[in-house]
Amino acid sequence: MWRRFLGNSTSEGTGSKNTRSRAPAPQAPAPYPKRTPAAPTSHPHPLMDKPHHSPTSWPDARAIAARAAVKEAAHAAPVMRPLSEALGQVLAAPLAALTDLPPFDTSAMDGWALAGPGPWRLPTDDKDQDHGILAGHGEAAALPDGHAVRIATGARVPPGATAVLRSEYGTDAGDGWLHASAAHPVVLGQDIRTRGQECRSGDQLLPAGTLVTPAVLGLAAAAGYDELPTVRRPRVEVLVLGDELLTEGLPQDGRIRDALGPMVGPWLRALGAEVTSTRRLADEADAVCAAVAESSADVVVTTGGTAAGPVDHVHPTLRRLGAELLVDGVAVRPGHPMLLARLAPESPESPESSESSEKSEKAENPGPQTRPARHLVGLPGNPLAAVSGLLTLAEPLLRTLTGRPAPAPGPAPLAEAVQGHPRDTRLVPVTFRQDAAVPLRFNGPAMLRGIAVADGLAVIPPGGAKRGTEVEVLDLPWSAIATEQLSHADQSRHADQARHTDQTRHTDQTRHTDQTRHTGRASQDTDQAGTTDRARRAPQASRRTDKSAGHGDGEDISPEEGPA
Repeated sequence: MWRRFLGNSTSEGTGSKNTRSRAPAPQAPAPYPKRTPAAPTSHPHPLMDKPHHSPTSWPDARAIAARAAVKEAAHAAPVMRPLSEALGQVLAAPLAALTDLPPFDTSAMDGWALAGPGPWRLPTDDKDQDHGILAGHGEAAALPDGHAVRIATGARVPPGATAVLRSEYGTDAGDGWLHASAAHPVVLGQDIRTRGQECRSGDQLLPAGTLVTPAVLGLAAAAGYDELPTVRRPRVEVLVLGDELLTEGLPQDGRIRDALGPMVGPWLRALGAEVTSTRRLADEADAVCAAVAESSADVVVTTGGTAAGPVDHVHPTLRRLGAELLVDGVAVRPGHPMLLARLAPESPESPESSESSEKSEKAENPGPQTRPARHLVGLPGNPLAAVSGLLTLAEPLLRTLTGRPAPAPGPAPLAEAVQGHPRDTRLVPVTFRQDAAVPLRFNGPAMLRGIAVADGLAVIPPGGAKRGTEVEVLDLPWSAIATEQLSHADQSRHADQARHTDQTRHTDQTRHTDQTRHTGRASQDTDQAGTTDRARRAPQASRRTDKSAGHGDGEDISPEEGPA
């Protein structure tokens, strides 16, 4: 009706002419002028320069992001790191044994080394009787047949020894003879770890792409390594856009706290990136363009400004820089205005960016400083929508750059039905109870209360999913944060700091979780936030009904949720 009214040449009842509505359509300004790579001197309104297109499907977007940096990853030189600095890194080459493990025959128990059948003659020398052969000593004298000598766990077995008798299974009567317990007869080779039992020199122990855990460090040390070839962590710079954001205090005068600045950097670190900085920028086109162009990072992550509003400058910036849009909008809620772009191989460098790049290159020892291309991930400005963008685009991209294997699908049955979007995929925070995924109530694009206590994000297909339907669940990378920490003591220290300060680098998410546990909804969500371990949670939790959980018809879920 409004279109018909505005299209009339005469306003009914007045007789006045409506010249604006009479203008013929062909003479109207073209709403989507053809774009050229050249950087214009003036910046047209984003709405005037954004062609209509269909968003990329969610599975396709993740696949495109995973393939986007294959060439860059293949040409990246490995970084040799001392074992003390390799925790949380990824092996750039297979780990092959540099020696036999064990390197010689060793005793698996404290007891006596035996030669032949018993009883066995014990040494008459007091020193040999008291201590025998200890770990770390060189090769001992050959053990004659029918003799025994004391030996410690890990000590080198003397030539001629045929078995080791545990201390609790043997009896030294004091007459110079050793007797084995009748209940534990001696078997040839018992309790001797033979040379090469675990591996031989040259055997492949671990493939490339393995995450370096404390156990991997121990294996590498045992196999003879002092340092490991690791994948260079991609450098990422975070640009937080928005004039309305506050960095401290309570929201006031129409401005709100910046939730993405404290969250995105640690999240990216958990995905294996080296976050060089988090910068906050005003909603000014030239400032945004300069920050992206001058960044020396492998990946630039922006928050906000990806839509087509009057102060959304990400798309115009990419056009000015001649970037290639790989993903421009994804059919997912929340987060559909997200994007992925490949920036030009080389961008203008400022003195500051060159100095920062040089320092980072020295720290990472990546080899050549020139890289084929850089990438930009544009996250929406709403917090949960930004999380959606992190898991949809940033995670696959960084997974390729860090050499990590794709995670195995983790399907789980839904404990409750979830309303879907008519056309788009939905990502819904869930927690696990008795191996079922329980949708969390606070799942709006601007909400963090649900994700703060979630175990993962359930992938809900268009149209929704019924109770009991198995859906894919995207795990959250908190275990990776723990892996990056250098020791158990460091983990305890970070945890203590998280309770008393909000300045710890890796504990922003933990702080959000602590805040959620004390909200007015604590009676519903505290049991969810108590632990993210599924096995520990399941015996204690009981499935909530639709009414008690706030789900169902009364839940505030709109399939047409608008920009997110």
